[in-house]
Amino acid sequence: MPYLSVDTLQNTLSRTVFSHTTDRKKAAGRALGTLVEIVTYYLLRAWGFRNSIAIERRLEEYNNHKVTHNVEYSLHPITRSEVLNIEPSQLPVSLAKLKRALPDRRLGFSEKTFKKSIQLLTSDLILRNSCTLTEDAALGILMAHLERFDKEKTEVEINILHRQPWAIVECKRVGVEEGATKGPTTIEKAKQGAYVARTISSLQKIRLSDGRLGGLIYTDDETPIIDEHSLLMDRIINGDSEKILRRFTLSIGVVSNHGNWFSGTDRNKELEVLAASYDWLIFLTDQGLTEFIHELLLEPTSESKTAREAFLASYAREKKKNRFTKVQMDLEADAVLQKYFSDHHEKIQKWFTVVSPATASLATLRNQLATLRDKNWKDVHD
Repeated sequence: MPYLSVDTLQNTLSRTVFSHTTDRKKAAGRALGTLVEIVTYYLLRAWGFRNSIAIERRLEEYNNHKVTHNVEYSLHPITRSEVLNIEPSQLPVSLAKLKRALPDRRLGFSEKTFKKSIQLLTSDLILRNSCTLTEDAALGILMAHLERFDKEKTEVEINILHRQPWAIVECKRVGVEEGATKGPTTIEKAKQGAYVARTISSLQKIRLSDGRLGGLIYTDDETPIIDEHSLLMDRIINGDSEKILRRFTLSIGVVSNHGNWFSGTDRNKELEVLAASYDWLIFLTDQGLTEFIHELLLEPTSESKTAREAFLASYAREKKKNRFTKVQMDLEADAVLQKYFSDHHEKIQKWFTVVSPATASLATLRNQLATLRDKNWKDVHD
């Protein structure tokens, strides 16, 4: 790889893609943050969790309904799935077309609650990932995902998600200014992430008398359970107690840019704060992010060039719409990204290192997520 660090890569992007902007380095830094989110999203998709994902939802704190927090990704129980065939196959794939195709009188959702004029796929082929159509306190969240679009058929999978998530995923990246050793707001980012991670779930982090990270969770009858955090988390996820699963939310943090979070190989204070707060803290290495940008956006193969084109179009001087974000993605770029994450599965796993739990692996995280997804959530929440 031609870049030794993400900071070097940021400088390269600022001189090329963002040369027309007022603050080139800051614009490049924001784009890098978006790319970390995209890598995280397509990793979750490659792991098979697409239908459970909601993007940028506000979630209530555990037993504190007055305070909510916006999270990048939340993963929810699926209570119902349907596949819609929309004919004739034509653009845009609009809310009106989706509503006409919905079965059972729009699945019981009130007409008044549907979002206004949202499009799953626009006329200029921009896809909306995890497209929320409507939401109801009792029924849940109605989501749409594009399965197929061509001249012959438009196929859309819709899912109703329970509003209480079983996992959240947040991405944290801060750029480094010229002459500084780390980002000026790194500790603020760490504190924000730590607060959300500690308040969103019924599993609460505590310090045991010997300094180990412990966990405390209450059953529905107010019985407290206290144990070492990793042991208690494993007990919750792999056990069959519906009482302790009901408000449990696995918290996952993804951080990037080595210089902000490490001094050499030693963790900085900011990283220690996050490691003690999230159930899982994952580091996207500089090498991994550099490979992603180099192979898909800077020097892509001919098969992957549509991803580069969508990326550049999103940051051009006279851009019209973003078409390379976690929410809005160019349709052809989406296909490129899905194929890339499928074809390079083993390499992509090596892009990430696990900060905490200390002895865990990325495969363990994937297994825990799959275990949670496959729980009998209907019985848990009834």
